[in-house]
Amino acid sequence: MLKKWRILMCLGLITLVLSACSDAEEGSEGESENGEDDVITLEYWQYAFDAKVTLMDELIEEFESENPGIKIEQTNFPYDQYNEQVAVQVPAGNGPDIINLFYGWVPMYVDSGYLQPLPQDAFPHEEIEDEFFPLVEATKLDGEYWTIPTSVRTLALLYNKDLFEEAGLDPNSPPENWDELQEYAQELTISDDSGRIEQSGLAWEPSQQGHHWLRDGLTIQNGGQVLSDDRREVVWGEGDAGLEAFKYWLSFPAELGTSEVGFYTDDVTAFMTEKAAMNVDGSFRIGTLKKDAPDLNYGVAPLPGNEENSTGASFWTNGITADVEGEKLDAAVKFLEFLTSKEVMEKWLDGTGELPAREDVAMQDKYTQDEIYGPFIESLPFANAHFFIDETKERELVIDAADRVLLEDMGPEESFEILVEETQALFDEYWSER
Repeated sequence: MLKKWRILMCLGLITLVLSACSDAEEGSEGESENGEDDVITLEYWQYAFDAKVTLMDELIEEFESENPGIKIEQTNFPYDQYNEQVAVQVPAGNGPDIINLFYGWVPMYVDSGYLQPLPQDAFPHEEIEDEFFPLVEATKLDGEYWTIPTSVRTLALLYNKDLFEEAGLDPNSPPENWDELQEYAQELTISDDSGRIEQSGLAWEPSQQGHHWLRDGLTIQNGGQVLSDDRREVVWGEGDAGLEAFKYWLSFPAELGTSEVGFYTDDVTAFMTEKAAMNVDGSFRIGTLKKDAPDLNYGVAPLPGNEENSTGASFWTNGITADVEGEKLDAAVKFLEFLTSKEVMEKWLDGTGELPAREDVAMQDKYTQDEIYGPFIESLPFANAHFFIDETKERELVIDAADRVLLEDMGPEESFEILVEETQALFDEYWSER
């Protein structure tokens, strides 16, 4: 009898324990609807540009407060390690859910299977093409938009007003055409008795914005074109316009002697430290100048033109990686919608200097009439974003072309011909596989 009672008691205790466990599990599930277990975590990657990283931290905090069920974790890599990290981590399933890419890398990422097209219900093509600047179409491939930018950038001429005055030049009248740019660069260059440059009239760095200036600035200003309308043929070498632009570009470090590669480390450092009087740079540099050179007395002007007005344009753009699906995909879309909102675009301009990608946001009077941002925005209607097959390789080809002339004494005609041929080979390889 006692034994039977003990068995019944044990069974009762077991029942109570199981019931309690069940209640606890049900309670846990109920709590997880708003608790940590139900939070969707997204990995966001962008390269390590200080102004952008700081601003993104602030934007993530704002987004998370408005969307308590979504958490964003930001990861950054140096620019020159970025693609390598993606190539290693994404195939292993350890990479980002949302990725910030230079637009010239997008074809390579699409071909590698790293991206998925933007859902058209959230990002209709008609809306993108109606509201964003046309240059964002550079990432439309196979009839799909794979990424969407918060901002765009144009190139302009940055010039040091104090150095202009010291050289007897009007600080409110920067050069407006090719001839004036050469003349000003010479007036602003100071060399010692041995001919060594102490102050560069025009900073010149092909690996920075120099290759963009050559392609989408000088070549088109001179009446030329780099690619055919279908983006399959490199027509850079047709006629004399491309070669003349190449020679003009090289004239600053060559016969004019106003510039040299690596002067004071690079063009950005030279300009910030007042060792270079002028520099062709992008609107994204404004955030850096505000932070690192707050006392620099500089102005901004549209790129000096020639037969046509043209400037190089580029942008960093956000995409969703291929394996994101379900609730994560919904959350990723929501974050991209946030990043491309009017409010975020305005904050992005104020924090980084990059221009809003939506036309109605950028063309507000408070921006177009601004003495720093205005000249960049003024250039947007004639801005060109080159369609890159492989931005890194195409940049290297331009650097090699310059080195052949400046370091190996090859004639510019021969070096430019090689540049065109090697660029066409890249495009042939790309299109043959599509």
